[in-house]
Amino acid sequence: LDYYLDLARNLVDMGVHSLAIKDMAGLLTPRSTSLLVSALREEHPDVPIHVHTHDTAGSGVASMIAAAQAGADIVDAAIDAMSGLTSQPSLGAIVANMRGTELDTGIDLAELGLLNSYWESVRQTYAPFESGQLSGSSDVYLHEIPGGQYTNLLFQSKQLGLTERWPEIKKKYAEANIVLGDIPKVTPSSKVVGDLAQFMVAQDLSAIDVSEQADTLAFPQSVVQYLRGEIGIPPGGFPEPLRTKVLESRGLEPVEGRPGASLKAYNFEDAEEQLKSTYGDRAISPKETLSHALYPDVFIDWKNFQSVYGEVGVLPTHIFLNPMKEGDEIELSLDSGREFLIKCISLGQVREDGTRVVAFEVNGERWFMPVTDNSSQTEGSVREKATGPGSVGSPMPGVIVGMKVKVGDQVKEGETVATLSAMKMESNIPATASGEVTRVLVNIGDKVEGDDLILQIE
Repeated sequence: LDYYLDLARNLVDMGVHSLAIKDMAGLLTPRSTSLLVSALREEHPDVPIHVHTHDTAGSGVASMIAAAQAGADIVDAAIDAMSGLTSQPSLGAIVANMRGTELDTGIDLAELGLLNSYWESVRQTYAPFESGQLSGSSDVYLHEIPGGQYTNLLFQSKQLGLTERWPEIKKKYAEANIVLGDIPKVTPSSKVVGDLAQFMVAQDLSAIDVSEQADTLAFPQSVVQYLRGEIGIPPGGFPEPLRTKVLESRGLEPVEGRPGASLKAYNFEDAEEQLKSTYGDRAISPKETLSHALYPDVFIDWKNFQSVYGEVGVLPTHIFLNPMKEGDEIELSLDSGREFLIKCISLGQVREDGTRVVAFEVNGERWFMPVTDNSSQTEGSVREKATGPGSVGSPMPGVIVGMKVKVGDQVKEGETVATLSAMKMESNIPATASGEVTRVLVNIGDKVEGDDLILQIE
């Protein structure tokens, strides 16, 4: 309590307009909420207090009511259809529980019901994005995974082939947090903890293993960037000797002070001209230039997708998420006066190259389009596994997005030889020995499984 009160005093002295309690993981209980909010209200009677939580454990409604009773001015909630679990607590439940009290919200439950019906239908439309989480999880008080990250981490674990190890990932999340210095977990620091937790599970590493092998492990890039200081300095400082081992083994210098203070100037005009020369004048606006500056790889992937599929934003949501079946018809409006009636006639058989011909009628005219069928399963060769000295293997399932060496190159142990991307988590793969690269078994874009042989060093 003293820590938070001291933090609030410093913020108020700086001239903040309000105090926000951001409970990212939903760790507030009704009792702790009353304790914290009442203490803040007593010290700062004229400063608005805003409380934000998640309902992962199922106690969010009770905690927000406790916050209001202790003097909070604002509490966050979600429309009933979108509430609960890792979202915010139910707005309707809070409104109903406050009716007839001095804290009555004045919101009409009947009117709220109309809005809720709309959002229930919207949620059904986006059902393909549901995480699969079916109940609350009171073990959040042990692992402290933020609500906004919990379902993303669950989905990523499925993509990495770690579905059966989800309970272990939650446990490792708590361990990874301590390894990294018990840090406040909010974007982007929460991603660092999650990346390390999945890495530890995929590699069967304990907290002790991480510390002892820090100079040779192929840590996710986000972990290396955090330890270098690229997202700032944690309140308790960086963990040692972990930080020193990771940086020295990679020849990296730490970032001193606030990262933004030493950030090089960015020439938006030059960047915009370069983008226009690549994608054309009409395709690039200041918004696109800013997007590329912030997320260059994501931007390029999006432009490549757009070059193949066009502007998919005009498609009805249900068609984008659920492919048309034979006999389905839709009306599509691209621009004013450009209306199309599209009917799916037939789906051809999958050919050897993984494509099939789809027959459409567009305003009565028959079209035949070859498309890649990503759902078709073709048997491929099993990759060689990394075994023995000099073998460099993939630390987990993913896609090779960078190769730093070729056959004949001389490398030193610990030097980065390749980069792996797995569900927004990039990892530099280090050489396991010093010597000459004698074999390279992958190319950029290849999908690999854990321990697949990347290259051989002799």
